[in-house]
Amino acid sequence: MGKKVTNKLDKTLDNIKSNDNVYATGTVTKVTKYNIEISGLNDVSFYDEVNVGTKASGYVFGIYPNKVIVSLVNIVEEVKTGDIAYTLKKEFKGLFSLDSVGKVIDIFGNDLIADRKFDNLVEVNIENKPIPIMDRSAVKREFLTGITGIDLMYPIGKGQRQLIIGDKKTGKTQICLDAIVNQKDKDVLCIYVALGKNKKEVKDIYYELTKRGAASYTIIIASFHDELPTKTYLTPYVALSIAESFMLQKYDVLVVLDDLKRHADVYREISLTSNRTPGRDAYPSDIFYTHARLLEKGAQHNKGGSITILPIVETKTTDITDYISTNIISICDGQIVTSSKNFNKGQKPAINYGLSVSRLGGNVQADDMKKVGSLVRRNLLSYLEVREVYELANMDEMSPELQKQMINGKKILDNLNQYKYSPKSKDEMMDLYKFMFEEENIESENNDEINPPVENIETNGESSNSDNSNNEEDLTKGKKAKKKKKKKKNTKEEDDSE
Repeated sequence: MGKKVTNKLDKTLDNIKSNDNVYATGTVTKVTKYNIEISGLNDVSFYDEVNVGTKASGYVFGIYPNKVIVSLVNIVEEVKTGDIAYTLKKEFKGLFSLDSVGKVIDIFGNDLIADRKFDNLVEVNIENKPIPIMDRSAVKREFLTGITGIDLMYPIGKGQRQLIIGDKKTGKTQICLDAIVNQKDKDVLCIYVALGKNKKEVKDIYYELTKRGAASYTIIIASFHDELPTKTYLTPYVALSIAESFMLQKYDVLVVLDDLKRHADVYREISLTSNRTPGRDAYPSDIFYTHARLLEKGAQHNKGGSITILPIVETKTTDITDYISTNIISICDGQIVTSSKNFNKGQKPAINYGLSVSRLGGNVQADDMKKVGSLVRRNLLSYLEVREVYELANMDEMSPELQKQMINGKKILDNLNQYKYSPKSKDEMMDLYKFMFEEENIESENNDEINPPVENIETNGESSNSDNSNNEEDLTKGKKAKKKKKKKKNTKEEDDSE
């Protein structure tokens, strides 16, 4: 501790000698909740830290010819017009401690359960530079969620960005929590980012993960619904910066962003209070860029580490074509769509298999899983299409082929049902669908019996191959008889004509 204080003091003295302790100052000219306008701050950049005396601190959010917009994150005392603000010539940063693994924290190194600050804190950039394309490699390693419907049919790879999208209360968060629980003993660090949730929800998630031994490799980074929107806005960026630091140390990291619709609403609120002109659907025009530079952190690094991102987006009335949803769908590598209709029918997880897709697909699957998954997906989608028409029809009135399709389809769908926090292994998933391959084998055997190959036809208990000479003789006699008959017929026709 003494050494740290000495180093800090030496650095301060050096700054005084070189005049680096002279900071630019400005005057607060307008205050709107958590956004303030300051005039006189000319030498600043985005994300620079700005203090308003001892009253508040924040970061530069907007720069204009005669003013600077500062978003306040820490407010100790009410800020008023005329207050003096000054820059610290440094970027606004978060704080993180390695001791926070297994805890619920915020972006400033506070333990939100024990209500204390961690020791050994290090500064974390709000946002790092994008990972260069040359430092990325192809996504080929499978990431198993333990959910049959995803791992078999819509597989996810390490380094992929797979969107979980659907209406409220359809099990979106549960899918991600199941994926976290399934990473036990797989050397994957999980970061769950709670955006705008209440404290009870976050505590329940923490206790559920602790109960199942998943908290030991999980960090929950939370910004509650009653906190400043500016803090909520920064939270996923800090979480991805933490994930990047682990990835560069060759760790595989899973990041769950719950949810980006709330994040978009927070960004809209901050933008509107700073007088930015809204665009489509009342969102600022740079909302796509806001999410794109966040989700582009998902990657397979050529050093070995990876960041897999599962962003969650809440929709209304199952509409996945709204502005925010279509933005994020276009950024991600696929989506798992949850359906309130399926949820109400008792299908858990309530995945809409017709709308879901993984753009990487079989590239991240083992060959055995790929073989089973493609067959299951093909038969399931065919069944779902037919079920829409014949769901209420009488089975006795259907053709045998249609009856079989309906029975097998229902069995496939039933096998996809899973209780929460009950992940399945690859072998368990494939065993569920052994019956499909057994039926295929039986069908192929029956086809062989109905239409056997010519070389296997037996005559008088002996194989035709064992008596080729006799067959050739019979064939010759048959041809001669046919020729004689034809000649006789022609002769008769000549007599008749005469």
